[in-house]
Amino acid sequence: MEFGKNELSERKKLILKAIVEAHIKLGEPVGSKYLMQEADIPYSSATIRNEMAELEELGYLEQPHTSAGRIPSELGYRFYVDTLVYQYDMSTKEAGELEKLLSVKKNEIDKILEKATQVASAITNYTALSLKHRPSAITIRKYETVYLDSFNFIIVMIASLHDSVKTRNIKLPFAVSSEMIGKLSKVLNDNLSGVSIEQINISIIMKMESELTECPELISIVVKNIYEAMNELGSEIKFEGVNRLLQYPEYSDLDKLQKMISTIEEKSDIIRAISTIDQSDDDTKIFIGSENMVKIMDDSTLIYKNLKLNGKTIGAIGIIGPCRMDYSKVLATIDKLSYEISQLSDIGQLPEALDIDLKIDGEE
Repeated sequence: MEFGKNELSERKKLILKAIVEAHIKLGEPVGSKYLMQEADIPYSSATIRNEMAELEELGYLEQPHTSAGRIPSELGYRFYVDTLVYQYDMSTKEAGELEKLLSVKKNEIDKILEKATQVASAITNYTALSLKHRPSAITIRKYETVYLDSFNFIIVMIASLHDSVKTRNIKLPFAVSSEMIGKLSKVLNDNLSGVSIEQINISIIMKMESELTECPELISIVVKNIYEAMNELGSEIKFEGVNRLLQYPEYSDLDKLQKMISTIEEKSDIIRAISTIDQSDDDTKIFIGSENMVKIMDDSTLIYKNLKLNGKTIGAIGIIGPCRMDYSKVLATIDKLSYEISQLSDIGQLPEALDIDLKIDGEE
């Protein structure tokens, strides 16, 4: 997502970049004096103040207090990430941590994901998460439906694994009867009971649509929700460095911090948000502030990337931190981890240690 790159002159881009990076470093509003003396912006104080005022009018900056300096808005952070962030050069020590990570036995994917999370948190100094996908091991043994009103009903799914239960409150763009929702329950149990994600195909969907002749369009809506629920049930998420949030003033509100930690410990909201991301997608996803699906994270940024081995998604790695996180460092860490893991050979056909020469920009 990109916001009006053509609106900004090169001078505005230079000043915005300096403000974002200063705020990431200091955690305080940034003024024109700092930009002149510390950021080496080659313009007068009056020119810088005028440009800052215009950046504020355009929505890229905010002024938390009268006569204070400026801080980046969500739009400012988004523009910085999409346009201005520079490549981060890893230190020899950081590269060494990645090299040690990849020296574990390669048939131990759980161990790789666990160590990847530890290393990512240590290098970035934010909270890291890893997600392991096991949707193929999940089937639903029983479906139940609860009719609420003409446009709303609940579907209850009881999984084969440990009798785990998932519910979905489904809101419809069209009206249905209680009899229709009752019939839907039978159609689902007849066709999808004991069926894995990989086995749900167009033939099964068309068969269910033919059996629910009065409202066939209901099937596609329900199957989408079932697919998401099975992905959630088949995903294991682990966090590392949750205590690192305490270092940042953005989490000084104890009530909000407690809710954030509860969300992390409960896990389901974050798994649900991440499960909406296509597992075949290779791009790094960046959710800034209110872009996050989890409401309590509206003052945080989540950066997330699928991990692949031989073209198959085995999990994902992510970072949670304040909106003023060091984006270049986080993106470099996640990209390096995902790339090196993708270069491993088949699980179970590997030597016990890898000899990987991690090349760092500017070093031999």
